[in-house]
Amino acid sequence: MRAVIQVVKRASLVADGKPYSSINKGFLVLLGISSTDTQKDVEYIANKILKLRVFEDENGKLNLALNDIGGEVMLVSNFTLYGNTKGTNRPDFVNAGKPDMSKPLYEKCVELLKSQIPTATGVFGADMQIDMVADGPCTIIIESSGH
Repeated sequence: MRAVIQVVKRASLVADGKPYSSINKGFLVLLGISSTDTQKDVEYIANKILKLRVFEDENGKLNLALNDIGGEVMLVSNFTLYGNTKGTNRPDFVNAGKPDMSKPLYEKCVELLKSQIPTATGVFGADMQIDMVADGPCTIIIESSGH
């Protein structure tokens, strides 16, 4: 499982041409699910998202997590994070999880996050546009493999 985490001042998402969700300060997370991911990967990634300390404390140090700042998460499924371009300029998505196995894992990640922090989502498999104001910018990539 792969998560690209962007610290944002705000983000909003349009799905199939209609406003769908928005957040204020927090994380916009693009979540890629591979064909080999399991419940253990979901738990690892959700825990990392919740505990990631990338917000400044009173001394300007990156010491605070989402809960410390009253932050929110927007979690968006993104199979293209597993695009492979080795040897070609056109990515293949062989390693991306198929919808029937990846959708339940995505939904479990949403459930775990929502139990602890305000969480907005995208629409699994939909055509989406995201508008965001990056903060920093601070972008972190987390992978569950090899943890």
